[in-house]
Amino acid sequence: MPVADCESGLSPADVTGAGTEAMYADLGHFTAASIRVAFVGLIYPCLVLQYMGQAAFLSKSPHCDIHFVFFESIPTGIFWPVLVIATLAAIVGSQAVISATFSIVRQCTALGCFPRVKIVHTSRRIHGQIYSPEINWILMLLCIAVTMGLRDTTLIGNAYGMACAGVMLVTTLLMALVIVFVWQYNCLVAALFLVAFGVVEAVYLSAALMKVPQGGWLPLVLSLVFVAVMYVWHYGTRRKHQFDVQNKVSLRWIHALGPSLGIVRVPGIGIIYSELATGVPAIFSHFVTNLPAFHQVLVFICVKAVPVPHVRDEERHLVGRIGPREFRMYRCVVRHGYKDVLAEDTDFENDLVLRIAEFVQMEADFDQRCSISDDGVVASVEVEGRMAVVPRPSDLARTGLLMREPGEEESVVARAAAAAKPESLINSMHTMHEAESPGFASRRRVRFEVANEHTDPMVKEELSALVEAKHAGVAYIMGHSYIKARKSSSVFKKFAVNVAYAFLRKNCRGPGLVLNIPHISLIEVGMIYYV
Repeated sequence: MPVADCESGLSPADVTGAGTEAMYADLGHFTAASIRVAFVGLIYPCLVLQYMGQAAFLSKSPHCDIHFVFFESIPTGIFWPVLVIATLAAIVGSQAVISATFSIVRQCTALGCFPRVKIVHTSRRIHGQIYSPEINWILMLLCIAVTMGLRDTTLIGNAYGMACAGVMLVTTLLMALVIVFVWQYNCLVAALFLVAFGVVEAVYLSAALMKVPQGGWLPLVLSLVFVAVMYVWHYGTRRKHQFDVQNKVSLRWIHALGPSLGIVRVPGIGIIYSELATGVPAIFSHFVTNLPAFHQVLVFICVKAVPVPHVRDEERHLVGRIGPREFRMYRCVVRHGYKDVLAEDTDFENDLVLRIAEFVQMEADFDQRCSISDDGVVASVEVEGRMAVVPRPSDLARTGLLMREPGEEESVVARAAAAAKPESLINSMHTMHEAESPGFASRRRVRFEVANEHTDPMVKEELSALVEAKHAGVAYIMGHSYIKARKSSSVFKKFAVNVAYAFLRKNCRGPGLVLNIPHISLIEVGMIYYV
């Protein structure tokens, strides 16, 4: 790095100034006030002094090599200390650019404009302090490739100059949009801003364009590659989301199927994962029309990450109902913060049963308060579509359920009885998985019972069906939807959707799930969308 700085003519103030400018892209690491103070109080004076010193040196030594004017102007006695400062300045600038890259990639990922990558939040208190191992590796490989490919610091300097000039002009253009659309100023103010700054930066960019054949082409090529990747990913993701939204299963269609959904309802709980927080996904109709049977109780799970470090346990689950009571269909939105980590032994199944039971009880209490009018006449209350934040009940009797964990002897007797049934093969498979996963084994030994003192017959019937389904088993159903271009599409669209987007989707990270899914209970089904 010091040799590159010497031969390319980059001074410590140049590198540090560029790094400070890049730090504006990530205000999560530093506040805006601290960046302004550092730039105005330290960086800008250093830039002015060193450029004034270079101009004075050139006036006295007009025949020196202008590419190395900074280091030639340094007295021999302090050359090595300045070289150390240049190295430290290069480190500061590079770290600022790396941090800004992490921040920009995260923002693009949140907007659906970049493939999903792993984001590690390094601070519990500051949301913007993040790290992405994939992006870090890509930056390292690109740096090595550029160094080994160009092998000339002059070419690298030309590429650096082209990148800086382009960034300044793009920033000025985006700033003009901010003035008009965000700050709501007159277009004349934006035009004056463009004239004042854009003209000067356009002159710099025109000078840098002369260096395109000598290394300046590199940032242009890299920009085109990343723009192509972002466009393909955004296009494919947007079309997939549009298809999901436009083809959601209507409640009228579900009502027409009746409580049995037009198929055989078998004992058990079916947990269906969906990326939609509202409505029933199209993949559910794919299940219903192709599978001859479905579970007695259906729960649609949607996992959402929220931009806070932690979500309190009493605010984590949002539970609701889909269709009438007799349909036994529920929706649960699980919210988690970026620092929440679900332990492997977390009992999600039993916790979900308790929260659904709590929701049923809360719904019954609300109906009891609202269904009786002022004249004492009972009125019908519409319960469909209702959702509520449901905490884990502290008092188990409040839900109308009793939970107990059988002893070792009872567990052995239960296993022996299960082995005597025709489903002994399935039970033996569960036993094998329990031996490998102690956490899974412990949660399967928990049993629920409906409290006898529960008075509401409708609630007691619903809780009994829920407990019966839980004891029959839980199946996790995960649908994978894929998009393909129609046969009538253009060649460009077919390549973008069928090749480029499919490759990006296959090699990026999948949607984050904070639930520990036992593999023996996981069912994955694919569905193809033609766009």
